[in-house]
Amino acid sequence: MDGVTQRFLSYAERLDRRDPEHIVRVVIHATELPDLSAAREYGERIHYPESATGNSGHFYIDRDGSIEHWLPLDRIAHHVRDHNADSIGIELVHRGRWPDWYASKNQHWQDAWPEPQLRALILLLTKLREQLPGLRFIVGHDALDRSLVPASDDASIEVRRKLDPGPNFPWPRIWTESGLEPWPIASND
Repeated sequence: MDGVTQRFLSYAERLDRRDPEHIVRVVIHATELPDLSAAREYGERIHYPESATGNSGHFYIDRDGSIEHWLPLDRIAHHVRDHNADSIGIELVHRGRWPDWYASKNQHWQDAWPEPQLRALILLLTKLREQLPGLRFIVGHDALDRSLVPASDDASIEVRRKLDPGPNFPWPRIWTESGLEPWPIASND
């Protein structure tokens, strides 16, 4: 893909295969880490010893709009519980709640989304729609993983495990400019 740097993760070939024609949605994530380097270090970590693979999206978009391709589209990434087989994970470099994701007093996202990053996302989504005939939907990680965890600063309080891409993500713009539809969230999703 033009304008995208390919840097596949070391375990990319060990991930399960799939037919890219079955991809129907994109899941938008925020790294909730300080920078792309920290995201790469996390992405290379092995979290699943039985397959020697880790957690990662397919694409990463830095704040300056540069795009990196970390996993082939014909591989199933571990990027969102129970929704990986038919989706592409796109990670946007964003601090989110970093460095203490689960502190009850740290659940507000302060950083704005940089314009170069949003333009790059729209460009990537447009290219993916051209390449993948079944791609029709887009959704945030927070809509698919609504689980709660004890707050790190007070275990009597529960906080959302995942909040990305965050409360100030410009969904109407992304839907309009990408041509993708919001994923229909059912009450049991």
